[in-house]
Amino acid sequence: QVTLVESGGGLVQPGGSLRLSCAASGSIFNINTMDWYRRAPGKEREWVARINHGGSTYYADSVKGRFTISRDNAKNTVYLQMNGLKPEDTAVYNCNAYPPLRTSAGYTYWGQGTQVTVSS
Repeated sequence: QVTLVESGGGLVQPGGSLRLSCAASGSIFNINTMDWYRRAPGKEREWVARINHGGSTYYADSVKGRFTISRDNAKNTVYLQMNGLKPEDTAVYNCNAYPPLRTSAGYTYWGQGTQVTVSS
């Protein structure tokens, strides 16, 4: 059983920065690729960024050049450095493995997420 705990969100002005963390605990031996997702109010969850075990990274066009995903395998933690934040980045951010973790009932597992609000 793996649990994911996201943290680091908050209220920031446009143009500001935040660093999100995702700490994984439990049986993580099979976790290879990690993703960040976000869900804005009234919208579907969208994929934001990915990092594989070798460190290769991939980004959604909407965040490319502003966000950086990284990982510390020794700490079982994935990070999302967000610079140049815009109001449209406001969302609840979650991390997950790829393929996504599943609950015992077969549903996609999501942690509690961390709220990012970009507003002046």
